[in-house]
Amino acid sequence: MAIHLRSKSFQNNLLFSIGGIFVVFAVCFSIYQFKREKEYKIDIMHSQLQMYNYEMLQNLGDSIISHDAFMHYMKKRGMKGLRATIIDRQGRVILDSQQEDVSRMANHLQREEIQEALKHGSGYDIKRASLYTHETYFYSATYLPEKKGHVGSIIIRSAIPYSAEITRSLQADNSYIYFTIALTILLGLALYYNTSRIGKHIRYLYEFAVKAEEGDTLDHELERQLPDDELGDISHTIIALYWKLRHSEEEKIRIKQQLTQNAAHELKTPTASIHGYLESILANPDMPPEKRQHFLERCYAQSERMSKLLLDMATLTKLDEKETTFEQRQQKETIVDVRAIIDNVIEDTALQLAERGITPHIDTPQQILIPGDSSLIYSLFRNIVDNAIAYAQGADSLKITCKQTSTTTEQFYEFTVSDNGPGVDPSHLTRIFERFYRVDKGRSRKLGGTGLGLAIVKNAAMTHHGIAKAELTPGGGLTIIFTLRR
Repeated sequence: MAIHLRSKSFQNNLLFSIGGIFVVFAVCFSIYQFKREKEYKIDIMHSQLQMYNYEMLQNLGDSIISHDAFMHYMKKRGMKGLRATIIDRQGRVILDSQQEDVSRMANHLQREEIQEALKHGSGYDIKRASLYTHETYFYSATYLPEKKGHVGSIIIRSAIPYSAEITRSLQADNSYIYFTIALTILLGLALYYNTSRIGKHIRYLYEFAVKAEEGDTLDHELERQLPDDELGDISHTIIALYWKLRHSEEEKIRIKQQLTQNAAHELKTPTASIHGYLESILANPDMPPEKRQHFLERCYAQSERMSKLLLDMATLTKLDEKETTFEQRQQKETIVDVRAIIDNVIEDTALQLAERGITPHIDTPQQILIPGDSSLIYSLFRNIVDNAIAYAQGADSLKITCKQTSTTTEQFYEFTVSDNGPGVDPSHLTRIFERFYRVDKGRSRKLGGTGLGLAIVKNAAMTHHGIAKAELTPGGGLTIIFTLRR
């Protein structure tokens, strides 16, 4: 399947998507801040005019509706350009600092600042032109409800014309916009730098995937210097996993090829022997009965060796299949009594053990229950006992013990099977579980061994989530140690 990943497009998409979100956020924040800044300036102006309205009421008191007192106050205390108006509860104008004849003025009840004042106690209106002076004002009104001993309900409204100075004071401060732009640029550069780093990793993995698909040499890929961060660790882990899987597949192919070659080699000798014996019998019809019987017995012995070899190979094939399907078969596992299997193995090999002068000693609990495959566990113990019978020359004892062990996550039974024979050279301990490995090739073939017994032991233990290893028995002999998950 061709690879169509484009790391550069990925980098650009990541940059524009994150950058676009940030730009939209910055614009929305600027608009929101601009609005808040403007409202803040308007509130300041409104508060100043409200203070003037209350100051007027405080100074004039009930005489605030007196034309002379009102006009005198405006001349004495009024600000430049300031216009003040006194309005009753029904919206009729009582006094106005810039209109002598207020009777010609329209009712102000529907003016925005008046409505707000009546509802909330104060209100304002921004940039509305007066019908009488034709100037544009900022209006701020204060509602004073009727109180005992005071003038009736009135509204004091002050207005200030929009001069250039007032206009500037009500404008929002735009310095934060420049700060936002500068910050956006800096964050954009930082975002570009980080997306470039991510894009570099993606590009590297893309190149690796293309080379792997095309079958190019990849031996140097693990040596490439990657950034010392999480992305570098992820890239290195992906490549290491690829190599692990690739080497695992290559190892499986190598083992299968080796198994085929070794099987062919092992089968060649008994096949040639059988062919030779039968050829001699057919070519010599007058052969003495004793010699004919001897040749037939040799043919039978060689056929037995071939049968055992094929049986062991079938067992290994079954174990190889279980390595990939064991997790799916866990629901179908049966509970196996390992002690009962050990007793069966000792019973089945009692004659051979007696012929060798080997006395078995079993030191295990009377019941050892584990989930597993009873036939594989039988093969495991049977191959260890057969190995001791065949190769522990001069041994007179075979001990089988069991104890409980555990790791941080799992619990195991650890089994030890040891003899007091001659043992093996320590250099062989790490290889005796290999398929077709022989400590003494001549002796092994003479004794009828297939070279697969201990390989079956190791794979059967692994199938049950355990391990197998070999040690020298103190004082002489060989000890096989393996675990089975409880």
